[in-house]
Amino acid sequence: MAYDFAETFRDIIKTEGGKIVLCVLDGLGGIPSEKFGGKTELEFAKTPNLDKLAKISAKGLHIPVEFGVTPGSGPSHLAIFGYDPVKNIIKRGIMEALGIGIEPEADEIFARGNFAKCSVENGKIKVLDRRAGRISTEINEKICDTLNLQIKEIDGVRIKFYPVKEHRFCVSFKSNSISDEIGDTDPQKVGAYIRKPEIIGEKTEQKEKISTVAYELTLRVSEILKGNEYAQGILLRGFSKTPDIQSFEERWKLRSLAIASYPMYRGITKILGMSVAHLSEGTLKEQINVLKQNFDKYDFFYFHYKKTDSAGEDGNFEAKVKAIEEFDQHLEDIINIKPDVLAITGDHSTPSEMAGHSFHPVPLLIYSKSRIFQDGEGRFTERDCMKGVIGTIYATKILPLLLAFAGRLEKFGA
Repeated sequence: MAYDFAETFRDIIKTEGGKIVLCVLDGLGGIPSEKFGGKTELEFAKTPNLDKLAKISAKGLHIPVEFGVTPGSGPSHLAIFGYDPVKNIIKRGIMEALGIGIEPEADEIFARGNFAKCSVENGKIKVLDRRAGRISTEINEKICDTLNLQIKEIDGVRIKFYPVKEHRFCVSFKSNSISDEIGDTDPQKVGAYIRKPEIIGEKTEQKEKISTVAYELTLRVSEILKGNEYAQGILLRGFSKTPDIQSFEERWKLRSLAIASYPMYRGITKILGMSVAHLSEGTLKEQINVLKQNFDKYDFFYFHYKKTDSAGEDGNFEAKVKAIEEFDQHLEDIINIKPDVLAITGDHSTPSEMAGHSFHPVPLLIYSKSRIFQDGEGRFTERDCMKGVIGTIYATKILPLLLAFAGRLEKFGA
């Protein structure tokens, strides 16, 4: 049945009801590893608090975008926030920019970047390490300073680099004669070559110009950094302007607070009009304290945890297990805040066996003080979630379920 829930059922969404906490363990899902006894990271991890909660909750799996489709973080987050991820496209560049506090101008396009280890072969830039060994943020800042000193503009387009975190940066292209409808320079594969961005849709002068400028920028950076011991190139993705999208509060009638330390996720929640908590350290302990301090002020809390995804992308099974166990150790503190509804899931799966995002369904757990059919057995793992009472649903259905469990939906019809 193709319809927009928030639009179709807008009249039954209430402004009053229980408080909802949605914990997103980024890249949570995994697949079995032969090296670790045929278990996933969730199955291998020691998670006494998650196990206890799983028995008194409803479990299931969700599909972020579509069966078989591997989603990026943008569409998968939009889906769990209840937006159609195909119709509402938010690209990574603008999310990164907003996440680090940039106020975009009307004629400004942003791209998300990775510093990378590269070599030059026959005039082409070959990718050796897409994340430059996850260099420190301090090194990132120094490289950005160097590039900003030496590159001011290309063909009338103003260029500016902004450090983000570790190997990630954001770059701004400012001109009234460019378009954001181009692809990436990042081949997303070690051993491949950095490419000139493809034109999306009909070819225009504005699209061709930004494509040419973006590729020229990668060549200039490669020349400047050729002697740098940490990074010798840049990979650019998600060229984008600020999109026009309905706010989360208007859509779901929820006053919301985002508690996320990573810039990209702060950026997407800013685009959706959520309040974004200030974090100085970004630790789980600090995030939980912010949740406690603001619990009376908001209806909905988005609580993001990044370490699971970072370990998965690095192909590090043991580090992902450790990240899951760290979250489990703090889970009781979240439970003790006593939300009316607590959901724990991921935005997508990042199996360490694949060292990247995957198409696999994502584990989902929903605890509610009332209105819930408890599973009564099993742990919070992929295989146990397959047997859960929620079943396998699209991620866009999570928000309506949370509203229902929180008593925030009226009866439909007479």
